[in-house]
Amino acid sequence: MIEVAEAAEIVWSSAEALPTESVSLDRLNGRILAEPIDAERDQPPFDRVTMDGIAVRFERGRKRWRLQTRQLAGDPPTRLASEEQAIEIMTGAVLSSGSDTVIPNERYELIDNGDTTEVVLESGYQPEKGQNIHRQASDHIAGSTLLQPGHQLTPAEIAIIASAGRTEARVHRLPRAAIVATGNELVAAGDSIQAHEVRLSNAPALAAAVKGVTGIDCDWHHLPDDREVLASALGEILRDTDILILSGGVSRGRADYVPEVLESLGVKRRFHRVRQKPGKPLWFGTVETGSMVFGLPGNPISTLACFCRYVRPAMMLMAGNANVQTPTVKLANDWTFSPTLTAFVPVVVQPDSEGQSWASPLPTNTSGDFSALAGAHGFVELAATDTRFEVGRAVSYFPWR
Repeated sequence: MIEVAEAAEIVWSSAEALPTESVSLDRLNGRILAEPIDAERDQPPFDRVTMDGIAVRFERGRKRWRLQTRQLAGDPPTRLASEEQAIEIMTGAVLSSGSDTVIPNERYELIDNGDTTEVVLESGYQPEKGQNIHRQASDHIAGSTLLQPGHQLTPAEIAIIASAGRTEARVHRLPRAAIVATGNELVAAGDSIQAHEVRLSNAPALAAAVKGVTGIDCDWHHLPDDREVLASALGEILRDTDILILSGGVSRGRADYVPEVLESLGVKRRFHRVRQKPGKPLWFGTVETGSMVFGLPGNPISTLACFCRYVRPAMMLMAGNANVQTPTVKLANDWTFSPTLTAFVPVVVQPDSEGQSWASPLPTNTSGDFSALAGAHGFVELAATDTRFEVGRAVSYFPWR
């Protein structure tokens, strides 16, 4: 067996960012940018009006103007004829030529004099020269870099890309994942079940976990504990995946054929068995093509814990995110255990009034007690080097999503 930190390092060092592809704006959310995005033009591209009001040429003490015309956002700019006149103007419009100040409409009154309209300033209000104008290029100049490669795109960054006149951007390709649950005893939900059988729950849970990383629906398969069937099916699946995630068949039982079948298919074993609880039988291997294979133990808590601790970071790196961070939380309770193995303990996490997250351990009966996970937010990692973990100790936290 190897230690948790060593296993995590082997997985991380085996993962590489996948090649890039061009993706349209409507599919960019959550993806990792693989090219710089430069400004198409100055931002703002002109002196932009930031309030509905009147555009005037500043003259301290002036209280009245004649209304010259109206200019809406999107209209070509007008020209102010003189300091005695004002142009009614709307938010987002180009500042009228010859004006230098915008007075908001709640600060004046329009008086209809028949042939003309007079603008009368509110008593006691004194505008400042240059107010309510977003000056050209004050945000950035044309050609400046707005986004750097490696940025994970949110709706805000997608707006920036669109503002640069781009209809698409290059991002790292998402990993193609496949999920395989093994076991003669497993029966899918919806199928009739006998007393000696159990429901297949790990595969749909893993599919949801994969979608949480990639945003893509992931197909899953159920295979029996049969060498020939496993070899044939896994060989086919491996040809079209970047990450193969198996659940079950990796321990030392007589029907646990997954490790030997994978190695017969050319998957190089990198480690098998990790000093952790749950999930000790974890198996990991790589293929010359760059694909990664994870053999997760079949007990449900083991499966989810191993996915969050090892598989998810690898998938994120393959998708281009090289800055995967492990958050920490503080223990809300004292916790004592006999540390023969590093413990992955399910927790409920709650923030306090200052934003600090506190984790309350949630004991489970066994690693098969998946019903105890209801309400848990993830798990904390407690090192085998200690026996007592006191309230307030900061520990690594791995959320389910």
